[in-house]
Amino acid sequence: MRHDKPVEAAEVSANDNDETAAPLRRRKAHIRESNEAHLLACAEAVFAERGFEGASTAMIAERAGLPKANVHYYFPTKLALYRRVLEDLFEDWHRAANTFEASDDPVEAIGGYVRAKMELSRRRPLGSKVWANEIIHGAEHMHDILEQRVKPWLDTRVTVIDDWIARGLLAHVDAPTLMYMIWATTQHYADFDAQIRALGGKRALSQKAFDAATEQVVQLVIRACGAKSPA
Repeated sequence: MRHDKPVEAAEVSANDNDETAAPLRRRKAHIRESNEAHLLACAEAVFAERGFEGASTAMIAERAGLPKANVHYYFPTKLALYRRVLEDLFEDWHRAANTFEASDDPVEAIGGYVRAKMELSRRRPLGSKVWANEIIHGAEHMHDILEQRVKPWLDTRVTVIDDWIARGLLAHVDAPTLMYMIWATTQHYADFDAQIRALGGKRALSQKAFDAATEQVVQLVIRACGAKSPA
């Protein structure tokens, strides 16, 4: 059903002095978050299919079942919405690397990171395609995200990996190269899923098959970098 104005504004209005203002503000915030999440999911799909240049806010509004004015209520421009999709995906990838802080065991930390990245490729394949397409076309709209957010984040992981190497828990590998290899391998299952389906003779990997592929990737990465647990 299409709405003539943002649900947030249509359903919620409260006088800040009213004793019910606090719960209504919480409801308003919840509605806003829900509406933004719905728009972001629809935008992610349209950007994955059309790219930034080929997509339009009208297409995204149609996918969301909302008037275009609702899209602009939350995101004033197409670029603002596009960048929000990219930033949201980066935050998911950032959380996936929490295993580097959660464990000092490189087998657990790297294995957990690979599993998390594989799960994101299964859960958010369209987001991965949006990111890959932007990078392939020169990262015109996200240079600052790469320089100000991705690089500092990567540098912290490189420091951890170099420490494991110094302690004899990892082979003498180039840390950035190891991270690039993990990204390329795990995101392959999202960015090139059509190729995987064609070569595998299946429409899509079942959950069981995907889990088995994940463990294969984990073991290959662990052996490739020579990771071992502390004594």
